Amino acid sequence: MTHWNGRKVLVTGAGGFIGSHLTERLVREGAEVRVLLRYRSDGGRGHLDALAADVSGSLDVHASTVEDPFAVRRAVQGCDTVFHLAALIGIPYSYVAPHHYVSTNVLGTLHVLEACRQEGVQRVVHTSTSETYGSAQYTPIDERHPLMGQSPYSASKIGADQMAIAYHRSFGLPVAILRPFNTYGPRQSARAIIPTVLAQVLGGATELRVGNLAPRRDLNFVEDTVAGFLGIATCSAALGEVVNVGSGKTISVGDLVQRVFAVTGRTLPIVQHGERMRPEASEVMLLQAATDKAQRLFGYAPAVGLDEGLRRTAIDVEANLGRYRMGVFVV
Repeated sequence: MTHWNGRKVLVTGAGGFIGSHLTERLVREGAEVRVLLRYRSDGGRGHLDALAADVSGSLDVHASTVEDPFAVRRAVQGCDTVFHLAALIGIPYSYVAPHHYVSTNVLGTLHVLEACRQEGVQRVVHTSTSETYGSAQYTPIDERHPLMGQSPYSASKIGADQMAIAYHRSFGLPVAILRPFNTYGPRQSARAIIPTVLAQVLGGATELRVGNLAPRRDLNFVEDTVAGFLGIATCSAALGEVVNVGSGKTISVGDLVQRVFAVTGRTLPIVQHGERMRPEASEVMLLQAATDKAQRLFGYAPAVGLDEGLRRTAIDVEANLGRYRMGVFVV
């Protein structure tokens, strides 16, 4: 028996990378899980299609979008806990279609919060991102660090976070905001740096095409991020609060590439390519999480080190190379 046994839970964005891992964990913990997925004409369910049949077959699937308030209300009905992960997350596309990011990330979040308020949901967990901090003014970055919208994506997430806080303060909505730093692991798309590098190294590329090697990131294995979601959802002291989860360590992209070479036993010549570059003033150069608050509130402690996480991710990428389009950077 766990806290989640028999609880009715909604996960928005469940077909995404982190959402699919959270959904899988909740099912294994005994929850009755409903998922809200973006509708696809081919009937695909994103990363949920990769889950074991006993997990995917137990899900109550609602195919729509958070941009539809009526669909969101129907999905929320009868649930006591809502994990809101649905968002547009590809930073490069946010430079092309900022209005789409506001519509999905801000307005979509409003729809989720309002539906949860109307339906009397007992606990809401809203997903933020470390990108809301912009480049670090000091490290490690704690939750008091100033927010800086250095891309349309990060600005839209700041807006969504503030809406969640406003719903707590204005209406007493029992919402907590989890702010993950850079999460990686099996099933992540090639828009992210680790699967991009692994897919090239393991897929027979003759050179490694990457962007800026200087930015430093706090890389957290997906199982540890999921543990943060479960922890904050059961912590009453976290209501109305923003809480970081990350590894608490930082590594440059260049050093990360060398760690991937070491873990895989394969090396490629490195070519920096403009396709992977962000506009200069938009690039976030340093992210490193302070996780003291998460540790104090719900005992958060990351368990998977970087080399182990890279090994486990490499196994998944190599087994599923067909998912990665060599030479094309998915955003």
